[in-house]
Amino acid sequence: MSLNKPYKNLTNMTNYLSNLRCSKCRKTFLASQQQTFCQDCSAPLIAEYDLQSASRELDRDLLGTLSKGMWRWQDLLPVQNPDQIVSLGEGDAPLLHSIHLRPRLELANLFIKDESLNPTGTFKARGLAAAVSKANNLGIHKLIIPTAGNAGGAMAAYAARAGMQACVIMPSDTPRANVEECRIYGAEVILVEGLISDAARLAQIKTKEEGWFDLSTFKEPYRLEGKKIMGYELAEAFQWQLPDVIIYPTGGGTGLVGMWKAFDELEQLGWLERRERPRMVSVQASGCAQVVRAFENHASPANSGRMLRPWRRDCACRLALLTGLSFRRSTIVRDVPLP
Repeated sequence: MSLNKPYKNLTNMTNYLSNLRCSKCRKTFLASQQQTFCQDCSAPLIAEYDLQSASRELDRDLLGTLSKGMWRWQDLLPVQNPDQIVSLGEGDAPLLHSIHLRPRLELANLFIKDESLNPTGTFKARGLAAAVSKANNLGIHKLIIPTAGNAGGAMAAYAARAGMQACVIMPSDTPRANVEECRIYGAEVILVEGLISDAARLAQIKTKEEGWFDLSTFKEPYRLEGKKIMGYELAEAFQWQLPDVIIYPTGGGTGLVGMWKAFDELEQLGWLERRERPRMVSVQASGCAQVVRAFENHASPANSGRMLRPWRRDCACRLALLTGLSFRRSTIVRDVPLP
């Protein structure tokens, strides 16, 4: 499927995707075939790139001259054929130097990356753009996702753009705006009594019985790749030096892992002027605080899931596994009075 894209100069680009690797047992998988997660250990698969070749052949400054958007980094994203990219203009959200908040917090260099200007209004557009584009690349036509909010709307929008079937399963108490957004984009919406975990169970059943492809958090490899571009954009904006601290609103943790992956790739590419990594601050709503709970219980990658409510164990375990760090080395912010 060829889609009109708002990006120029993509046709002559080289893609450096090499394979997928299990984040736990390190087994490799073909990126040219449909993949979900490692069937041996249930861990997420991570996209790997030939960064040695990329470091020799890519000019980081030339990438800045391409038309703005996430896909100017297509060399380091998982879709080899530019004609199969499914885009609504995501990426390159503005980085705003705070005027009013910084004196109140006594911070001279406080910046806000305004992800609300992405299609569908959140950074979820980045991850779903990458995942739906890769599904298009692999010839997948039926996409399903369990969600309690913005991910469903993003998936529905990109599936509509690609002409794919979309099924969104939501808890019945999901805000009406999120439900109607999915319906407007043409997705089938199923409301279930219970929690997001109940929606996930139904998605798993429908995947097995009806042939849908599940885009749940960390159950496919490519949402992570879209989210990582936030890290590339931050490095570029700060002249290839990483900020000291990143404060990030966290749900399942894909964005945290994605940015950390981006920083590792940038270091291997030799593009960073300074190698120090930022301190990552995870901020979560009290009703969805699996990372915070793991931190409070001093969880390591081996035991992070034991501390949490059952329906949140999976994401927290995967987050600890993917970063490879103990939550003791992370930071949380809680009970912060809003201005």
